[in-house]
Amino acid sequence: MTDRPDIKSLDRAGIERLVAELGEPAFRARQIIRWLYGRGAASFEDMSDLPAALRAKLESRYAVGSLALEASETSSDGTRKYLWRLSDGVTVESVGIPAGDRLTVCFSTQAGCAMGCTFCATGRGGFVRNLTPGEMTDQVLRISDDMGRRVSNAVAMGQGEPFANYEATLAALRYLNSPDGPGIGARHLTVSTCGILTGIRRFSTEPEQFTLAVSLHSAIQRTRDTLMPGVRSYPLPQLREALSAYATQTGRRPTLEYALIADVNDSDAALSALVTFCRGLLCHVNLIPVNPVKGSGFARAAESRTRVFMAALAAASIESSLRAERGTDISAACGQLRQKRLSGD
Repeated sequence: MTDRPDIKSLDRAGIERLVAELGEPAFRARQIIRWLYGRGAASFEDMSDLPAALRAKLESRYAVGSLALEASETSSDGTRKYLWRLSDGVTVESVGIPAGDRLTVCFSTQAGCAMGCTFCATGRGGFVRNLTPGEMTDQVLRISDDMGRRVSNAVAMGQGEPFANYEATLAALRYLNSPDGPGIGARHLTVSTCGILTGIRRFSTEPEQFTLAVSLHSAIQRTRDTLMPGVRSYPLPQLREALSAYATQTGRRPTLEYALIADVNDSDAALSALVTFCRGLLCHVNLIPVNPVKGSGFARAAESRTRVFMAALAAASIESSLRAERGTDISAACGQLRQKRLSGD
């Protein structure tokens, strides 16, 4: 571990400021970004179209960070889970999900998580630290390299709450979207939040057409507070208001994630509350069979209840879908990621 800061901790504006401080022309910033996120340079020496003097200046002030692959596992369905070790020894997980000609990467924005959602494995280890833009982006780039194909979609849906690390998450999305990086379309880049209202409001003002997903999991306040204690301070009426404003301002349809848990949020009353919450709101409900997490005590709802939910949402003209299960056998599915472990540990 070097005592020099990682240049990948900087956003685009930070790299532009650095270039200006070094007395270099502005176009050098784009060259550096292209080397870091388009060509995967492992050192400043690799940046062959930069002047040697500039490379030496960069080397004296910054390091080029990288992820070390600790382990990986491949599911029977082709999903692959990765455990990465960061430069300070902290570990995080991410997932590559191939489907036909598409590859979706689920990347982490934090090591650990402070939200404490009771159905999620990540928060059980507590919050460790925020990830940098480069640590997020590199998860996507490394998985693309490992699986030998271009990433079509990337979702900030791994470990951590993206809006608790807002600036770095947006910087990573912009690197992923950039033609100097992998050039993933903005609508194919998704942020999944527990429902931090300040983040949703701010996200609605961003110029890019990034996609928003919100973990709802119950439209009954008491139930949601129990499932998601980290967002108790954000009441459901305020969340709905923020989502409505987001849809109005952006013209985009946020996704509401709803993990169906037996005898917790799958009752007729829970369904009625969900329909009421969604009626008149531009949204898409993504129903998710809750995934097994050791020690949670939760079981997935019966398939018959899932069908009832789907039918009721359709009858109310509320768009919905059922998330296909991927990677459950290696604990790579929604809610199962946790640092320092791969499945079975």
